[in-house]
Amino acid sequence: MKTVTIKKLDQYIDQDVEIKGWVYNRRSVGKIWFLILRDGTGLLQCVIVDGECDSETFSLEQQLNQEDSVIVTGRVKKEPRAVGGYELGVKQVSVVNHTTDEYPISKKDHGPDFLMSNRHLWLRSKRQNAIMRIRHQIIKAIRDYFDNNDFILIDSPIFTGNSVEGTTTLFELEYFEKKAYLTQSGQLYQESGAMAFGKTYCFGPVFRAEKSKTRRHLTEFWMVEPEIAYCDLDQNMVWMEGLVVYIIDEVLKKCTSELSDLDRDISKLEDMKLPFPRITYDEAAEILKNSGVDFQYGKDLGGADETIISNEYNKPVMIHRWPADTKAFYMKRDKNNNDLSLGVDMIAPEGYGEIIGGGQREDDLDILIERIRHHDLPLKPFEWYLDLRKYGSVPHSGFGLGLERVVAWICGTKHIRETIPFPRTMTRLVP
Repeated sequence: MKTVTIKKLDQYIDQDVEIKGWVYNRRSVGKIWFLILRDGTGLLQCVIVDGECDSETFSLEQQLNQEDSVIVTGRVKKEPRAVGGYELGVKQVSVVNHTTDEYPISKKDHGPDFLMSNRHLWLRSKRQNAIMRIRHQIIKAIRDYFDNNDFILIDSPIFTGNSVEGTTTLFELEYFEKKAYLTQSGQLYQESGAMAFGKTYCFGPVFRAEKSKTRRHLTEFWMVEPEIAYCDLDQNMVWMEGLVVYIIDEVLKKCTSELSDLDRDISKLEDMKLPFPRITYDEAAEILKNSGVDFQYGKDLGGADETIISNEYNKPVMIHRWPADTKAFYMKRDKNNNDLSLGVDMIAPEGYGEIIGGGQREDDLDILIERIRHHDLPLKPFEWYLDLRKYGSVPHSGFGLGLERVVAWICGTKHIRETIPFPRTMTRLVP
């Protein structure tokens, strides 16, 4: 008998199959009882009828517990009323393993701290399963987008000898009697890659020692960072919006059931058509002023500020040409106004905040040295980085997309901790 997954049952209608999985739920009605089976690919209603299976199988109804591991054999039937649209007429259930204790993640409501402490089990739930599947599809879409556009994957190191986003959010550690840091970004290394291959990207975990307890922040998260040679700010924004639209299109095509499980209003995602609105920092400040916000010009935007601006649009909005002092040392200045940097942030709609940060990089050696000194950074750790301006420097740009924030927005989840398998925050290292 063929062993199959629930996801592929549509290929085996009116055939006998074997499915390996776990008990999700069960209930009985007279001489019939129902087993809801999960196998990691979906849920399936299994119908056990007295007389249509062996007596040992029928007697299991009072013995099975949630998350018991089982192997079920039976005939696949189409049933629109059942979860997933199919059901299994059971012939036999074999128990692989009985749970040793009552499963802690039951149907009753639990608080977030309890669920986070049991994250290793909470991942099995329908909602978390849906979020992780959407996360998987987003990751695949990101890789496909760059692969389809001839980008080369260049992995950036986790251990670094210098900061990228500022020294206040660095995780410092001892590295063979030397001082090292967990990477905040792979950008500087991607600039090296872009000078070698033209278009590169990295995709991996980054770390920020931000003492923040908001729903938008993690201390460890994943970021994809492309870098493109011979690319200015405007071209960079085209790449940014192209990536986001591609991600949305792929999720809408391939994760309809998962979005439904999350009760996500997909009409808000279907509106994601090009181009996205582009406004300057000055225009963003004017929106805040007109909304009654006491916003101090020259400051970075807070979460509440981003929400107000995003509410003006039904699509992501790109805010560009920021006051230079709000951006990192490597950001190029606007040739028409030296007080402005050629940086850009993309703000997601529905109050989900910044999902992409990027800009055009400073390509002039002397100016870059000046900027490093202005930010009170030591030159020596950046000597290799300065070489990129000594040998074949060209205009170039790039950006970083925060995976978990994008997952949160697309899924419509309230807190970023649900978007990564095992979140790391100020207060959580386990599980």
